[in-house]
Amino acid sequence: MSERPLNDDNGSTGPDDNDRFEEIVDAETDRDPDLAVIEAGSRTLRAQAGPPQGDVPARPEDPETDRALREVETELAGRWGETKLDPSLVRIEALMDILGQPQRAYPAIHITGTNGKTSTARMIESLLTAFDLRTGRYTSPHVQSITERISLDGAPISAERFIETYHDIKPYVEMVDDREDYRLSFFEVMTAMAYAAFADAPVDVAVVEVGMGGTWDATNVVDASVAVVTPISLDHTDRLGATPGDIAGEKGGIVKQDATVVLAQQPVDAAQVLLKRAVDVDATVAREGMEFGVVSREVAVGGQLLTLRGLGGEYPELFLPLYGAHQAHNAAVALAAVEAFFGIGAQHARTLDIDTVRRAFAQVSSPGRLEVVRRSPTVVLDAAHNPAGAQVTAEAVTEAFGFSRLIGVVGASADKDVRGLLEAFEPVFAEVVVTRNSTPRSMDPDELAALAVEVFGAERVQVEPRLDDALEAAITLAEEESEFSGAGVLVTGSVITVGEARLLLGKG
Repeated sequence: MSERPLNDDNGSTGPDDNDRFEEIVDAETDRDPDLAVIEAGSRTLRAQAGPPQGDVPARPEDPETDRALREVETELAGRWGETKLDPSLVRIEALMDILGQPQRAYPAIHITGTNGKTSTARMIESLLTAFDLRTGRYTSPHVQSITERISLDGAPISAERFIETYHDIKPYVEMVDDREDYRLSFFEVMTAMAYAAFADAPVDVAVVEVGMGGTWDATNVVDASVAVVTPISLDHTDRLGATPGDIAGEKGGIVKQDATVVLAQQPVDAAQVLLKRAVDVDATVAREGMEFGVVSREVAVGGQLLTLRGLGGEYPELFLPLYGAHQAHNAAVALAAVEAFFGIGAQHARTLDIDTVRRAFAQVSSPGRLEVVRRSPTVVLDAAHNPAGAQVTAEAVTEAFGFSRLIGVVGASADKDVRGLLEAFEPVFAEVVVTRNSTPRSMDPDELAALAVEVFGAERVQVEPRLDDALEAAITLAEEESEFSGAGVLVTGSVITVGEARLLLGKG
C-alpha cells in the first residue's frame, strides 16, 4: 500500500466543498493522483474523530525525511508485490548469509494462520514487554504507514530509522539481485530489514508474523522456539490450497525441530495435518480447548473481561480493550505462547505474575480491528477481508455495540471470496455502500455492486466509487435515524480500505 499524507485541517462540508475538493486535488501536482484524492478527502470530510493514535504513525513532519521515506517506498514498490508467492527461500537465505544471519541473534515467536495473526502478535508483544523484555515485532500488511511493519518496544520504528535500515542493507540486496534469476521481492526486502533492525537494536525476542503461508514464506528463515498457528480457514486458495488441510500443510512449515507449537482451535483436517507435523519434528503441542483456553468472558465497557486458562494455571479478571469472542481466543493463544516461551508447562509448573499479565492485556491495541474512530453516529473500522473474518466481525459488532441499524461500507480486493464476505455481513447490514480503495487490487465498484445486489437486493445497495463519498453516504444514512437512534457504520472488506478510511476520518 502506498503511503498516504495526513492533514489535521478537517473542515466541515458546505455548499462549496465539492469545488474545494477538486481544487485541492488539482493543486497536488507532485503526488500520485490517488494520494491527492485522499489528501483532499482528509481535509474536507465532515466525519471527524478524536486525537490521532500513536501506534499508527503519520507522515514525517520534516520535509527531507518525508522525501527520503517516499524514495524508499518507491524503490520497494518497484519489486514483486507481497501477494506474489514464489515457493523458494533461496533469495532470502542468500541475503541472510551476506548480512551475517541477523535472524539468529535473538529467540523468536513465529505466528501463522489465516485470521487473527496481527492481533495475536500485538498481545504477545505486550505481554513480553510487560515482563521487561525488549521486543521486536514484524507484522503485515500495514494499516497506514509502512513503518508500522517493524516495531521496537511496542512502537513502530521511526521514519529515520526505517530509511537508515533500508540503506544499510541495500548494497547487499543489490548483490543478491545481481546473482539470482529474480530480484528480491518487496516482502523479502522488508523481512530482511526487520531482522537487521532487531539485531541492531538489539532485541531480547522477536515476534514475527508470516506474510503468506509458512513453509516458503520469507520470514521462515527464522528458527523460532515457539510457533503459533491462529485459526485456519480458506484464503489465498490459489496459492496455498483448496482445503483447510491443504493450507495447514503450508502453514505448518514454521514448526521447527523440538519447538513448542501453540494451536488455536482448528478445523479437523487442519488440526490433523498440524499434529502430524509436530510429531515429525518432535515438537511439543499446546492445543486450545485442551491444554489452554477461554474459561469465561463477558462484555465490558470498552472491551471484555476474561478468565483464561493458561499452560500453568488460571488467570482471572483480565480486561482486554478489544471486542469480540475471537479476540478472547486470540488472547488465550497469546498467553499460552508467552508461557511456552518462558518454559511454563514444560520446565515450570506455575503461572505468570497475574498483575503483570493484567497490565499487559489492558494495554493492548489493534488498529483497524473493530476500532471506533467516530461517535454520533459511531463509525467502526474492521479489516475483515475473507468470509471467516467477516463472520466473526459480524458476530462481534452485534454483541459489542447492539446498533439499532448498521450501515456497511465495503471495499474489497478482487482476488478474495467477495461473495462469501458479503453473505457473512448480510444479516447485520441494513444497507451497504460499496466502494473501492486506491490500489489496483481493489474490486471495481460496479462489479462489487452487482454481487452485493445478488446478496442484499437492489434496494439495500448504494454505489459510491470514491471512498470519501462512500463514508459520507453511510454516515448520512445512519444520521437519518436521528442523533440518538443508535445507528452505526462499519467500514470493512480490506486492510487497505480500513487504512484509507482511517486517514479520511482524521486518524493517523
